[in-house]
Amino acid sequence: MNAAIEKATGRIGWRIAIVLGSGLNDVARSLLPAEPISFSDIEDMPTSGVEGHEGALYAGDLADVPALIFAGRVHLYEGHPPAAVTHAVRSAVEAGCETVILTNAAGAINEGLKVGAPCLISDHINLTGSNPLSGPHDGAGPRFLDLTEVYDSGLRTAARSVDPDLSEGVYAGLSGPTYETPAEVRMLRTLGADLVGMSTVHEAIVARYLGARVLGISVPTNPAAGISAAPLSHEEVARAGREAGTRLEAILRGVVEGLG
Repeated sequence: MNAAIEKATGRIGWRIAIVLGSGLNDVARSLLPAEPISFSDIEDMPTSGVEGHEGALYAGDLADVPALIFAGRVHLYEGHPPAAVTHAVRSAVEAGCETVILTNAAGAINEGLKVGAPCLISDHINLTGSNPLSGPHDGAGPRFLDLTEVYDSGLRTAARSVDPDLSEGVYAGLSGPTYETPAEVRMLRTLGADLVGMSTVHEAIVARYLGARVLGISVPTNPAAGISAAPLSHEEVARAGREAGTRLEAILRGVVEGLG
């Protein structure tokens, strides 16, 4: 996997990886105005067919830090297994990335969260029905991984130093592709979730398994089902993600500068 990233970028020694969720492609172009590398041109890299996910890698120096930015991801609901869903993150860590920043678009269960305002992920609940570490142990990390702190407290502190108004919440990861029913949202609230989406949890687990620090940032793009009378749509999600881009870009840039 390391060789695939090296071959595609022509470089080694990457330090940070950023994965961008639905509607956030413009953030990649602003942070790293480099020529994008299509996922289809990277050996073994799964390609996404979901609107709002460009499916391209941006590689270069961000605040003098060698950075890989994945504009888009693949999902379980597309029919991909967990190994494919986590392929980009695993490739990035094996290429040298010690820090992984995962972003996503999410439904806001906590009514105190503002649509369009980025929110730090403090913890997650994996309700996808699968785990990317299931199966034979490959020896790259511990067989039984401690997930006491999946999302690094130091990185969350660094993000708040850039944007003191950042909220924080627990993210529930479901498999999709349907949005949650109002009854499911009430269940998730009872379980302690503030946000809900269809990604991130598997990537975070694999990044921690491989020893990387993880920062998770959700962009609430809509109130979760039953909280608002308006029907949910992917178009709404992508639009809200794009509108949150400027603030998210500032947070990402500031955190990376702190790592330099």
